[in-house]
Amino acid sequence: MGAYPEQPQQPANEPERSDSVTWIPRDRFMHGQSTTPSFGMPDTVRRNPTPWIVGGVALLLLVGALLIARYTTQPKGPDATALRDAQIPLVSVITPRVKAVTATMSFTGSIHARYDMAIGAEGESGRITAVFVEAGDQMKTGQVLARIDQSVLAPQINRLAASLDEAKAQANLSAAEYRRALGVEASGALSAEEIARRHAASVTDEARVKVAAAQLAEVQARFAKTEIRAPSGGLVLTRNAEVGQTASPGGEPLFRLARDGEMEMRGQIAERDIAAISVNQAAQVYLTGLAQPFDGKVRLLGAVIDPQSRLGDIRVSLPKNPAIRSGAFARGEVIVGNSERPVVPQTAVLSDSEGTYVLIVNGENKTERRKVRVANTVPEGLVIAEGLAGNERVVSTAGAFLRAGEQVKVVATQPEAT
Repeated sequence: MGAYPEQPQQPANEPERSDSVTWIPRDRFMHGQSTTPSFGMPDTVRRNPTPWIVGGVALLLLVGALLIARYTTQPKGPDATALRDAQIPLVSVITPRVKAVTATMSFTGSIHARYDMAIGAEGESGRITAVFVEAGDQMKTGQVLARIDQSVLAPQINRLAASLDEAKAQANLSAAEYRRALGVEASGALSAEEIARRHAASVTDEARVKVAAAQLAEVQARFAKTEIRAPSGGLVLTRNAEVGQTASPGGEPLFRLARDGEMEMRGQIAERDIAAISVNQAAQVYLTGLAQPFDGKVRLLGAVIDPQSRLGDIRVSLPKNPAIRSGAFARGEVIVGNSERPVVPQTAVLSDSEGTYVLIVNGENKTERRKVRVANTVPEGLVIAEGLAGNERVVSTAGAFLRAGEQVKVVATQPEAT
């Protein structure tokens, strides 16, 4: 037997076995190859798994030690209670009470002329030759505002006046001849036919006088239309006429006039508020840039409520004052009565998609959401019409950072003066 024995040969007459043993030569062990399956593990783990086991155990021990240390270092007893109390949010609350407030209805709008009159050219078209007024001037009835070119109509008036004089002279002559014919009719000096002819001539000439007079009157009326006059006294609001401009009937108005200078505020008010207002009720109108309000009266309430906006028209008559200008933005207030209602600061009232609300603190020092309806605004805050009785503890500030049902700590209760 040598150093490297050869594989034994199977006898030829022996049948081949399916479970034959694989022959492993000795030279495989000589080259360091192993027949142990690796199962995809690193060689270092297969050779020595002890360090990995020790590392896993050490990691488990470290995690356990941290958990024990955290549990043992937490404050207990009074210290834990103090820590939890320190985490409860501090809030300031007020007790609004009930106050006597004046109920007012506010609305916005703009200033308009009560009777806005648009004035333009009438009759003949032509070029403007003169303008006599400016915006803001006070006008009298019949005062000339502007003049249109009269160079065509003036000669026509002179010609027709001369034609009228001629027709009158002829009519006088025909009338005299007819009277003479009637004087000699009894003597038979003129035939009946001649007398009838002279009568017809007299009637015809008298009719020609009327025609000439009518023609002259027509041209004179057209001539008068070349002077644009104020149909009534009032204030000139706008002037769009310039010298050299062509004016024609049906075109853009040359002037706008506020009849008698009367102004009014036109606005819209909510459907639920319009029922509390009546005509001739006193109102105050505030204009932008002016601290002093203007006293007025409700002149008209709209008979129709807009189905889309649910608003109705309101008009307030105003006194004559140069500071009241058409087109100015205005805010109106109407006093509708006095009542007693809670008043809270504006910072206490919050709103979201569900509506307007406040946060109150109940007996367990937990916040509750309370839906409210704001009726009006006063210098002290917001008047609450519904939702509060006046004896609640209402969170005055920073309510938006709290949740309903959250535990809070009240700093102090500030009762409002009644």
